[in-house]
Amino acid sequence: MSSILASNPRLVNIGTHSLALYAHGPEPKNSADPVVLFISGVASSSLNWAAVVRLLPASLRSYTYDRSGYRNSEHSPLEPTAENVALELSLLIKNAPIENPLIIVGHSWAGVLISEFIALTGNGPHIAGIVFVDANHETAPLVLDVNDPNLLAIAEGVDFYSGIGVAAEHKLTQEEWDAFQSDESTEKYKITAHKEDEEQYAPSFATLRKKELSKKQPIVGDKPVYVIGSLRSRDWTGLYNAGVERGNGTEEQRSLVRELIRTADEKSESLMKEWLKISTKSKLVFARESGHFIQLTQPDVVVDGVTYVLDNIQAP
Repeated sequence: MSSILASNPRLVNIGTHSLALYAHGPEPKNSADPVVLFISGVASSSLNWAAVVRLLPASLRSYTYDRSGYRNSEHSPLEPTAENVALELSLLIKNAPIENPLIIVGHSWAGVLISEFIALTGNGPHIAGIVFVDANHETAPLVLDVNDPNLLAIAEGVDFYSGIGVAAEHKLTQEEWDAFQSDESTEKYKITAHKEDEEQYAPSFATLRKKELSKKQPIVGDKPVYVIGSLRSRDWTGLYNAGVERGNGTEEQRSLVRELIRTADEKSESLMKEWLKISTKSKLVFARESGHFIQLTQPDVVVDGVTYVLDNIQAP
């Protein structure tokens, strides 16, 4: 059982600074063979993909990387806007170079990052297909506010990964989980995560909507797209229960959060269906035993997505 932790990063110079790129699995046999590229969500390094990488077919080449300021990557002179993150990713791919067509697998905020990447680089032969893992659609904040102030008030002081059940249900090895947690306790991580989460996450949606990609659908044509939705209500019920146990929140706040939880999965499903429009060959499934962090709790479902894309890629 090989672990993502054993992979030594290669520092790739993208002109302004270097990003850490990790290769998993054998070199592709030829330049037409697709490879997998994992993109993490907001405030996340490459470590959250460990269980998925382990479960991929042994013959498949995959790559994880740390965005600027995480783990082994250097800090960027640019602010971590979604546009800048997409630019730096395009430079990483070019300078590495990764020349095989990409099956892009993205979680959470990576929905916005992938959309910006497509807006920047076009729907060329560099994209083989996409797996969206409970990914944020550009309209997400208009439908479902994950930073709802009442929810934040009730969840105050609750350990996040315990509250949402991931601490108990994740499929990482103990070594991988320890590395994941210790990474998120570093000062380097906290500085970068704050910049992304507190400063750039919210405005990135409006910036993307102005590009009006929805008017150009299907933006990846007939390339296979696999969309995985979660039960967001699981996470929020866990945070709510743990918060109430601590005595958090007024009765009015609790009532508003219960309503938020009641409608969360229906709203989330409507957002996942929006992703189906980006290709004429798309499929939606739900990870019924997971909240938002599907790659940690049901990594096999993410691997199913990669398999679907591999099975449905058109031979050039």
